[in-house]
Amino acid sequence: MTTFRLRQPAVALPSHRSFWLQDIGTDAVTEPLQGNQRAEVLIVGGGYTGLWTALRIRELAPETRVVVLEADLCGSGASGRNGGQVHSWFAELDQISAVVGLEEARQLCADTVASIAELKTLQRDGTIDMDLRLDGWLWTASSIAQEGAWDKAVGMAAAVEENRFKPMMAEEIERRTGSSASYVGVVETNAGTVHPAKLAVGLRDLALARGVTIHERSPVLDIEPGRICKARTAQGTVQAEKVVLAANAWLSALPELRRHLYVVSSEVIATAAVPELLDSIGWRDGASICDAQAQVLYYQRTSPGRVVFGRGSGTVAFRGNFGASFNRSPQHGRDNVRELHRVYPSLRGVAVEYDWSGPIDCVPEHVPVFDHLRGYPNIFYGMGFNGTGIAQTPIGGRILASLVLERKDRWSASGLVGIERRMSLPPEPFRYLGAKLVRGAVRRKNEAEIHNRKADRITNLLAGLKPGRRKK
Repeated sequence: MTTFRLRQPAVALPSHRSFWLQDIGTDAVTEPLQGNQRAEVLIVGGGYTGLWTALRIRELAPETRVVVLEADLCGSGASGRNGGQVHSWFAELDQISAVVGLEEARQLCADTVASIAELKTLQRDGTIDMDLRLDGWLWTASSIAQEGAWDKAVGMAAAVEENRFKPMMAEEIERRTGSSASYVGVVETNAGTVHPAKLAVGLRDLALARGVTIHERSPVLDIEPGRICKARTAQGTVQAEKVVLAANAWLSALPELRRHLYVVSSEVIATAAVPELLDSIGWRDGASICDAQAQVLYYQRTSPGRVVFGRGSGTVAFRGNFGASFNRSPQHGRDNVRELHRVYPSLRGVAVEYDWSGPIDCVPEHVPVFDHLRGYPNIFYGMGFNGTGIAQTPIGGRILASLVLERKDRWSASGLVGIERRMSLPPEPFRYLGAKLVRGAVRRKNEAEIHNRKADRITNLLAGLKPGRRKK
């Protein structure tokens, strides 16, 4: 009999958790699974994708018994480790349209605008206190090579009558960010920042209030497929008619999915709170900021005056297998600190109080994919958010809910559904070795271009093999 064995997470030490999780002192509020339970729908993973899926199912079919099994704490994976940036999918309009066509891509992008409005309503109504600040998302260039990185997406958005972006020049960027490192770019005004862990635990609490059963600290060891699937943990089992795998990068344990999925790390640091200093350089609002290099920088000022500063490190997981170094890098964010000081020289004397890492589930198209496992029409999955998920996972939840409930609607018919037409990746060890070569070249290319130098021909050739761009 086929059994799907899932990868067990290396649970982060308390001191290695993200600033966000340490900030709110989050802990399990639900008991680990014990004994045997039955459910109509089992969701593996208590992050944004799993929790939004549970909520959407309960909205559409309120009597459905939904059980969520989370390996650690809800939000302890990518959902609670990211940079807290909230923006629509219009920045990826070119990439999404290449997968689903322009008309559906435009609609999906508009759906993420609606997701941002939904987040705003949840905060305004007091349902979830997530520190949402819609002060804009700045997509900028700090070197000649980065200039115009947004042109294609912006042009396509304008062509479908979605003028989401406004140009920014050096003076306005410096006035908004307190830094002169970036000197040209665009801003999406209806975007901003959020406290990722507050959002995650808020979604958990909302799901509990709406009748979803959640068991934290209950890693799923394996799943036996069948008409009734059986998921096993160390202390119990759940039998369910339908299963949703919403485990982010940990889905790389399944060979069928690993053919389309690669796992890289992103590293983030958080400084001490220095609100007066940030005020003095003019950095006062809650805008999210990215530059346009391949190993993208993404940063924000928190309300209390910390700087959260992240960077795609490019560390690749062999066979998608990753351990404790993906919780906290042995270098403790050294490259991030160097880049922070380049972008903000005035912060050189400010202590970096937190550093952490996190795995990102990437697919070559940089557009998420939803489907069921081949030959198992009652085991579904969603993966490949590529580090951009706060306004996007609510859409993923709608797609997965419609698939699970066998609804014939625009969500189940989305062009995001179906993995067979997506690109497959080379087998190991060729994938890992190739990725190391390419990402090493990307790093060298970035190092040259950030100083307006040109990389050598071989470096440019190898760096050009990197799929797409990645944001966080």
